[in-house]
Amino acid sequence: MVQGSRLVDLVQSKLDLLIDDRTAILTSLAPEVGPLGVFSKGFLSGGKRFRALFCFWGWQAVHIPDFGATDEETRETLDTVVTAASALELFHAAALVHDDIIDRSDTRRGRPSAHREFERVHDESGYIGNAASFGEGAAILLGDLLLTWSDDLMNDGLRRVPDRSNASAARREYETMRLEVTAGQYLDLVEERAWATVSDSEALERAERVVLYKSAKYSVEAPLVIGAAMAGADEAQVTALRDFGIPLGTAFQLRDDLLGVFGDPAVTGKPSGDDLREGKRTVLVLLARANVTPAARTLMDDLLGDPDLSGDQVELLQSTIRQSGAVERVERMIDDNVRLARAALESAPLAPAAVAELSRLIATVTERSA
Repeated sequence: MVQGSRLVDLVQSKLDLLIDDRTAILTSLAPEVGPLGVFSKGFLSGGKRFRALFCFWGWQAVHIPDFGATDEETRETLDTVVTAASALELFHAAALVHDDIIDRSDTRRGRPSAHREFERVHDESGYIGNAASFGEGAAILLGDLLLTWSDDLMNDGLRRVPDRSNASAARREYETMRLEVTAGQYLDLVEERAWATVSDSEALERAERVVLYKSAKYSVEAPLVIGAAMAGADEAQVTALRDFGIPLGTAFQLRDDLLGVFGDPAVTGKPSGDDLREGKRTVLVLLARANVTPAARTLMDDLLGDPDLSGDQVELLQSTIRQSGAVERVERMIDDNVRLARAALESAPLAPAAVAELSRLIATVTERSA
């Protein structure tokens, strides 16, 4: 059985080979486009690879080994699912590049975000015009490029799935995932601006909707089902994986929301309180806003979304959120969703070894510090 660390290595190798190949094509067109390949490789080096892991274990949960297969056939079968899993990592990278532009984020994983890297290219090359505008435009194109490479890899993986109906089912899930996460990103953008036009309860419901479509389904549920579909999952198996994936994905995003406000920059690779500067109206923030004094609420409304928040102002907002009791409520929500995810695995019609690994991944994605 392939272990998680081995899978991560296989995915990294797959990504490196594809980017090296595409970079050679890019630089043959013109040397000036070389940074697209260089930044792609840097951006896809490392990372937690959660989507690839869930894709693989969704496949493993359903896959029936062919004990009569040759070593070469077994390697080919494994490479097929690794290829699809790698496509999900490329899609995720594209989403992060675009997300950093939308959120005006300066860093990603402790390094300059893509648009900031392209600003540096502009300045070091002596180009005329506005560096920020160049950086954003170039990063949009990089994200688009990563999206096309993601589709290339997914097509390559699915064309090698022996059963065409299985491949079609996986492709439909992939297409649904792309639509839903784009809608979720847009809803996230809307909620940063629409919160004042709705009631507190409706704002919270809408924030939970963002969690579902921007993260829960995209980060856990869809990768699981894509992998399972490739292996020929039946309706009961898909249902079990969805029942597991959605609450776990919700817990994953709620942990992300806590880290976005209280995370250690040395661990997260992003400035402390980054979500506060971006004005994210997360479940955490909305729970806090609903449970503070009118004066504290006014303070939150005045400060949230200010990109120039000082360290003292960030600490003041952090303290306000803590004192509201919102942190404890979000932690309870995480615990509740973890219980739902664990319950979904009990007696699920899935391979025991995969169930054991999925159980271990629960802690990995919900008890993390980055």
